[in-house]
Amino acid sequence: MYTDILIIGAGVIGCAVARELSAYEASITVLDRACDVSEGASKANTGLVHAGFDAEPGSMKAKTNVRGAAMFQDLCEELGVPYVQNGALVVGFEEEDRFVLEGLLKRGEENKVEGLKILSGKEALKLEPNLNPNISYALSIPSAGITSPYELTFALADHAAVNGVSFQFNQEVKNLNLDEDGLWRVTTNQGEFTAKILINCAGEQSAVLHNMISAEPLHIIHRRGQYYLLDRIQPVPFERTVFQCPTKMGKGVVVSRTVHNNMIIGPTAEDIEDGQDTSTTAEGLKTVVEKSCLTWPGLALRSTISNFSGIRAHEKGGDFIIGEVNGAKGAYEAVGIESPGLSAAPAIGEMLRGLIVKKEGLQKKASFVPPIKRPKPFNEMTVEEQAKAVEENPLHGHIVCRCEVVTEEEIRQAIRRPVGATTLDGVKRRVRAGMGRCQGGFCSPKVIDILSEELNLPKTEITKSGGQSYLLTGNITDALKGEE
Repeated sequence: MYTDILIIGAGVIGCAVARELSAYEASITVLDRACDVSEGASKANTGLVHAGFDAEPGSMKAKTNVRGAAMFQDLCEELGVPYVQNGALVVGFEEEDRFVLEGLLKRGEENKVEGLKILSGKEALKLEPNLNPNISYALSIPSAGITSPYELTFALADHAAVNGVSFQFNQEVKNLNLDEDGLWRVTTNQGEFTAKILINCAGEQSAVLHNMISAEPLHIIHRRGQYYLLDRIQPVPFERTVFQCPTKMGKGVVVSRTVHNNMIIGPTAEDIEDGQDTSTTAEGLKTVVEKSCLTWPGLALRSTISNFSGIRAHEKGGDFIIGEVNGAKGAYEAVGIESPGLSAAPAIGEMLRGLIVKKEGLQKKASFVPPIKRPKPFNEMTVEEQAKAVEENPLHGHIVCRCEVVTEEEIRQAIRRPVGATTLDGVKRRVRAGMGRCQGGFCSPKVIDILSEELNLPKTEITKSGGQSYLLTGNITDALKGEE
């Protein structure tokens, strides 16, 4: 299959790049080894939009973080994605922590992050009364925000798709090479793709692909972070995201609300060999709790609804690597995109688009289709709005997910989106059916029914998250007949 531009990786970076380039005259294909977009680090992170106060001044991380954070509010409004500028605090408990906070303040000011201020412990407690009363100092970052990372990735993918981008899933790249005609040949487990322009946005596998085509090797360290997700709490115990003073391993354990008013705590920072090992461990989760309790002494785990982990792609050099691949004509990359990669994603998409358009001479399309306006979630409607929605479409009267109040119509629309759900997890992340307290215990059978109908597949072929994650093996009637 030939395509002008081939993007490898359908996480938030790959989808941001695809959306930017979809405004230009070119055929574009996005490959991913998973069954859906946002199946890697983009689905398993804290959902923070970092202001850019802690990145090394002049680094690629700093440049893209600060620019990306400035783009977030307008981007989320355009795409219909939740975003809250809730602010953040970095807290310290010892006298020497003040020096760390002053260093972060200076760094943030060099990065032109506005509104930074060091607070006393008393001032911080006035803002967040549930903080540890032993807090000594805090750095206030009012421009920090939160979003839903997977909802953003889905929205970017949908907008790219309505502008002609093709998404190909379950495509694991086995080999890359530049042929004598100057075209990139990409072999996957399912076939071969040929492209004039190659863009590597493959997350934890990005260095592997880079090393296939470059004489200048890169090395990704797989850094696992484990989390607790707590049930929705009203009112939320913390309005702001709260960090502890950072270490060389990262920003440390965070206590934060989400845009859906859950509380999330984590992550750990564990360097591991297997970049796909997203298991959680007793030791790791214990570390999360112990460190979180230092920030939030009132933490109660009885409201836990899920534990999960994600893999950060830490490049050995410590910075983002974005741009052309030296010695590989027509090849571009975004390698080592760890935190603050979500915050930087809009800027990385913009940067790569600008570079590729200039180098490759792409022409803008005469028409660029605007994003599809997403209807207001049923659980956010007033009673009057809900009544009207049911009157207009009776399927809104069928509540499938009771925890999150998700209707049958919302689930069907999630499957029918331009890049629609094909799995139980795909539905869950698009409309939150199964995201609540029972974690799909009640709604999963009905969601399987709907997926089967919409995709015209037997229920035994519906999976949780692609691959061999089948939920059913057959039906009881057939099993009983086999025993006769």
